[in-house]
Amino acid sequence: MLDIIKSDRVKGIIFITASALGFALMSAFVKLAGDLPNFQKVFFRNLVSATVALYLIMKHKGSMTGKKENRKLLIYRSLFGTLGVIFSFYAIDKLVLSDANMINKLSPFLVIILSALFLKEKINAKQIISLVVAFIGSLFIIKPTFSVDLVPYIVAILGALFAGAAYTCLRVLRDKEEYYTIVFFFSVFSLVTTFPAFILVYKSMTWLQLVYLLLAGAFASLGQFGITLAYKYAPAKEISIFDYTNIIFSAILSILLFNQFPDTLSLLGYLIVFIASFYMFLYNKKLDKIEDKD
Repeated sequence: MLDIIKSDRVKGIIFITASALGFALMSAFVKLAGDLPNFQKVFFRNLVSATVALYLIMKHKGSMTGKKENRKLLIYRSLFGTLGVIFSFYAIDKLVLSDANMINKLSPFLVIILSALFLKEKINAKQIISLVVAFIGSLFIIKPTFSVDLVPYIVAILGALFAGAAYTCLRVLRDKEEYYTIVFFFSVFSLVTTFPAFILVYKSMTWLQLVYLLLAGAFASLGQFGITLAYKYAPAKEISIFDYTNIIFSAILSILLFNQFPDTLSLLGYLIVFIASFYMFLYNKKLDKIEDKD
């Protein structure tokens, strides 16, 4: 058993599953915090992450601001990540928890497009087909009616888009900066840029709401550090499929905490997006074997 755990691939799977659970619990506590301004929730989420990252920087005698040559990319990653969190928190408040998180899981497909546009990575026919299938699956979840009810879904898609842009930046930064430096830079950037709005819209909280927001921040830290460490131990193409356990965790939390059940069309949408993801997972593994032979 210990030999299995020593495997880097298994470590990657453990960390990415822990990350998926962390982000699902973060979403649940954000929703449990109730009718508080979005910027207030975002601020507390990043306050905890910044504190944890600062501790790790001090422990490892790391850098708070990163290398000079990486700073521009760190700013882009932080800007896109901050916008992604703001939009996704809005969607979490307005939608069934599992619906909001499933739409956010479109971000890996958006990374393919963004990497092709900005990193000049080639995109092939099979990747295009998987993108189209995933988009069709998202329509089953969104169920577009072209009414005001559509707004939270559009915001959720924007959240996934900006998350995809942030992950694209992370692909470049991964081997250039320590994980705790990246998280700290992002968290402090988010705190500074959202602080004016946080002060402007601040609403007094109960002690329970404060506890919920601090727990959201703690589990967000688990999610962030978990996914960063997961990709340190194993390539994304080998373990990314396990990130979809987030939807299982979210669906269970939706039912247990909020008595919200995804409808039949949403469940069909989850299945379609998962099939597209699983196909890409198998396709990437096949590519790995071909490259190893070469």
